[in-house]
Amino acid sequence: MSRPRIASLVPSATETLFALGLGPCLIARTGFCVHPADAVKGVPKVGGTKDVNLDKLRRLAPTHVVVNVDENRRETAEALRSFVPEVIVTHPRAPEDNLALFEQLRAAFSTEPGVNERAAALAADLRAALGRCRAADRPGEDVLYLIWREPWMTVARDTYISRLLAEAGWRTWPDARGGEHGAGRYPALRGDEPWLAGIGRVLLSSEPYRFGPAHLAEAQALCPQARVQRVDGELLGWWGSRGAAGLDYLLALSDASRCGRTAP
Repeated sequence: MSRPRIASLVPSATETLFALGLGPCLIARTGFCVHPADAVKGVPKVGGTKDVNLDKLRRLAPTHVVVNVDENRRETAEALRSFVPEVIVTHPRAPEDNLALFEQLRAAFSTEPGVNERAAALAADLRAALGRCRAADRPGEDVLYLIWREPWMTVARDTYISRLLAEAGWRTWPDARGGEHGAGRYPALRGDEPWLAGIGRVLLSSEPYRFGPAHLAEAQALCPQARVQRVDGELLGWWGSRGAAGLDYLLALSDASRCGRTAP
């Protein structure tokens, strides 16, 4: 049986496929698929998550393409089905959804050596991390998680990021659900919303906008009463094989804030 030829159009999925030992089967990725850094260098790029070069991808003749509801356009997935035998659609929306993701990828590539065992190990790590997060009873806190500026943009409560933060008792605002897909999942702010006065913590993500020290004062002006800090957006926003590490990072952030220490 010939090996699968896998194209991944999702950064989190690319990293997870390598964690499953499927790196030798990767024949295409997007320019945003940057982890694991050394390993992805040899995998051809086929554009970005929103602007996939379908002609180049077609020439690479993938047998499987991994896409994501949030990251990729619906029309891209539909176009892929005209020349790709199997399009694998992913959509983790909460940390525990990683368990179904691991099983989805395991089932698709179960004939490859070591995949079944690695998927089981990833699932065990995820369950353990969830257990550590849920073991302590933490007081709730209202937070604003910013992913963009000009305009300020944040996350709806039915996104992966918001549901991960909820594991530490952090409630994201606004109190909005964005639905299955679309811009509503990442609402823009005017900056004069009444609920901003109740925010206790503002988290500046390192991606997709690269917030730096210069932006701390701007965010502080948005919520003068809140504590403002920069956080690792890859750890808090990437699902898949990074899920367990993201939960542990969240736990460390939460513990540091309770003790008044500097965040890790």
